[in-house]
Amino acid sequence: MPTLFRFLLTIAILAGAVFAGMLALVTFVEPQPREMTQTIPASRLNK
Repeated sequence: MPTLFRFLLTIAILAGAVFAGMLALVTFVEPQPREMTQTIPASRLNK
């Protein structure tokens, strides 16, 4: 049984680290808005 507790503790620590990393990304990274253009061929417009 102690190995099960050790395994669950390891999984919980890894999940906490992933959650903390995602929280840090959401908090500290600010996306830069930019304009986006895409050319559409005329053959797709005239069906």
